[in-house]
Amino acid sequence: MAAASLTSRKRALRRSITSTLRALSHDDVGTQSSAIVGRVLSAPWFSKATTISCYLSMPTGEVDTSAIVTAILNSGKNLFVPKVDPTLPGGMDLLRIQDEDDLRSLPSGVWGIKEPTFQYRETPRMKATDEDSHPLDVILIPGVAFDRSLGRLGHGKGYYDRFLSSYSSLALARGHPKPLFVGLALREQVLDAGQVPVGTKDVSVDMAVTPDETIQVIASGDS
Repeated sequence: MAAASLTSRKRALRRSITSTLRALSHDDVGTQSSAIVGRVLSAPWFSKATTISCYLSMPTGEVDTSAIVTAILNSGKNLFVPKVDPTLPGGMDLLRIQDEDDLRSLPSGVWGIKEPTFQYRETPRMKATDEDSHPLDVILIPGVAFDRSLGRLGHGKGYYDRFLSSYSSLALARGHPKPLFVGLALREQVLDAGQVPVGTKDVSVDMAVTPDETIQVIASGDS
């Protein structure tokens, strides 16, 4: 009963936020995205990172990440982007993008999102979960909504929750720190603390970057 209630609450919130996002103008999303990009690129954690995963945004209704992925490549950092495939463990992995030519050549997949193939120029792409892969420092994460306690509402497929959970365990087993989980959110996607319904399998973010602020939760006892 509790699980059914959680699912229905998520579905209702997802429907409400999605309706609001569909009403946003292209210019509004662009203006908000530019402000978010500025905050990300000027953040110390971005400067220090050598390997970053960033989602490739949908044509409408979410933060446009095109400037972020270009900046990652131009700065010489390693870029990994999501690949959804039912044959993959958890249904998703992150694949490396080599350069801007590679990025421009990506075909569009589900929801109009560009997505890499498993090979580039007849060479298998590196996956983030490969043993010889560069450990991820930061994962920039999409969502339908985030709240001020850093709960995240995804699109309902569970791809990111499963990947973030399994990758955290994998990093620990390999002696690497957990990557920083950073949500990117338009103003209309930010809710008050505790407003995103979360279950035991839902993974929260470490911070959420909005056009106006970076939301972080300071643990009790921290200075």
